[in-house]
Amino acid sequence: MAYLELRDIKKSYFLGQEEFPVLKGIDLDFELGEFVSVLGESGGGKSTLMNIIGGLDRNFEGSVTISGEKLNHRKEKMLDAYRRGTIGYIYQSYNLISHLTVLDNVLISLDMTTLSHSEREARAKELLERVGLGDQMKKHPNQLSGGQKQRVAIARALAPDPEVIIADEPTGALDSQNTVEVLELLQEIAEDGKLVIAVTHSQDVANHGTRIVHLADGKVDGNSRIHDAYPVGQRTEKIQSKAMPLSASFQNAWKHFSHNFWRNSLIMIGTAIGLFAVLLFSGIGNGVNAYIQKQVGDLANPNYPTIMKNVVSNKEAKGKESSELMQSTMQTMMTDYKKATMSQDYLNQIKDVKHVKKVTPGYMFTNVTVSYQGNDIQTPQYQSWTPAYSDSIIKAGHAPKDGEIVVDKKTFAQKVSADNWKSIVGKDVDLTFVAYDENNVPKPITKTFKVAGVAESQTGAMAATTEATMHQVLEEAGANTDYTYASVEIADTKNVKAAVKDINAIQADGQKAFLAISVGSILDTINTIVSLATNVLAAISGISLIVSALMIIVTMYMSVSERTKEIGILRALGESKRDIRRLFTSESIIIGLLSAALALVMAYGLGFLLNTALYKIAKFNMIQVSVSNVIFTIIVALVISFLAALMPARRASRLNPIDALAAD
Repeated sequence: MAYLELRDIKKSYFLGQEEFPVLKGIDLDFELGEFVSVLGESGGGKSTLMNIIGGLDRNFEGSVTISGEKLNHRKEKMLDAYRRGTIGYIYQSYNLISHLTVLDNVLISLDMTTLSHSEREARAKELLERVGLGDQMKKHPNQLSGGQKQRVAIARALAPDPEVIIADEPTGALDSQNTVEVLELLQEIAEDGKLVIAVTHSQDVANHGTRIVHLADGKVDGNSRIHDAYPVGQRTEKIQSKAMPLSASFQNAWKHFSHNFWRNSLIMIGTAIGLFAVLLFSGIGNGVNAYIQKQVGDLANPNYPTIMKNVVSNKEAKGKESSELMQSTMQTMMTDYKKATMSQDYLNQIKDVKHVKKVTPGYMFTNVTVSYQGNDIQTPQYQSWTPAYSDSIIKAGHAPKDGEIVVDKKTFAQKVSADNWKSIVGKDVDLTFVAYDENNVPKPITKTFKVAGVAESQTGAMAATTEATMHQVLEEAGANTDYTYASVEIADTKNVKAAVKDINAIQADGQKAFLAISVGSILDTINTIVSLATNVLAAISGISLIVSALMIIVTMYMSVSERTKEIGILRALGESKRDIRRLFTSESIIIGLLSAALALVMAYGLGFLLNTALYKIAKFNMIQVSVSNVIFTIIVALVISFLAALMPARRASRLNPIDALAAD
């Protein structure tokens, strides 16, 4: 049994319904150690027969048997493995990959072997030395002569240690000296025990072989032996082939990316701008949220929700937030004060709620006048100082003790003395407000207090004394001493939301009893608004990512068009359709990753500059790009680049390798 057997090979092309037979029942046998020249005129079917032997053409009748195993030309994976491990191609037009160096052109066929990286490189260099190109390894194909290019092609064909070398018009583009050198190399390959099949239309070239097969009009009309096949010695261990690994696809994609760096850089910059905008707006959103939380947290402890009595029916309260309903309670205090107060029984209900650690009751009055040295200044509120307030809001002096008062910086202290507002600390001021007795009869009260400290305006409590001091003042005036609100300590911040919900659910006489609101609730509302604005801005900036995706798609399609011949070469070397898809998706992913990296550099760079400038004003880093933002950006870049490459990569993988090799 011959090493390679062709039986009844028939091949036709069709133009509409009309059939044009090219091969008409070819029967041939080939042995290892032979140098078979397939001779014939153009159009005789020589190249078509080589495509069938080489596993590139699947649409034919007949059978191809290699080393006793019949090839199934319907199974692509089998043909891919066959081309990788058994076939080596040498072309008239060399078919070297232009953006790769001489060494890389040889290495690319070795990427589909089980050799280690160092072994692959050593073999490639050894083969290039053998063909006389040891000093040309770093050059690119366009820097070589025709004879040198063909010798690179021979080295590449030999690299994976195939049994069959197919040389399609190997000397057609060479001068006489290079023709002789290439034919001598092919003869050496046959002498090494490999099967060399050379297609030619030159009788002189054909005479260098061990046998001449003549094709005419799609049939074998001559099969003459010039001399015996070369003896096949004992084979050393053969290099094993394997599918192209993903890492090799990325390495090859990187080489092409580097070759077209400036064009790819434009796409990369365009994509990076979109990612940078998304990152920047996300960072601004994070910074604003953190700044608000810090400011509110400095003013009030988030573990202390504020509780007031509900004075609105369930029907009226439906769909309204507690913060809105509190306004109704405060208005009621001026018309029906007793209705808005909370007795001890009410406070006891709050104490029984899960997670409530302590209840601190207090008072709140509106329309208050604070007087100092003839200055009567209206302030919105006078209320009890509670543990909810942070000491950090005191900008001068200290928190109030019994008989002392804290006044507001902006609405009182600075109005008294804009340049020396701290001087109010330690001075006596008169506080005038209206309380009510048990029968809702107004009780005007004026009381003198010593100023203990000055607080920031954002507290909302424009004047504050201790609860004990307020209780004493009301009691001395014969006013109602029931409390108007309570500050509730929750055991843990994570439980505040649940406790507020439970307090708001308490019923009294079938009606909602309390209105509970926490700093956390306020922050949630603010954060929701900020996040919404951030997401809208990020989405708008994300439109540029769509444009970037389109740019990648167009570029990848251009790349497929430019690299059509390369795709054919890679398929002939044994790469599968999946490998071709990977090649293009890998390059697109590289663009995406580098775009993300550039976007991160831009975002952190600009963020640093803006934070440096804004810190002088806000004493806070207003742009905070989080780890989750970085991860999200990288994922978005990968997804966009991968999806953008899918259609071009699919198109590339579906190209017919024979048609691709024929492309200009």
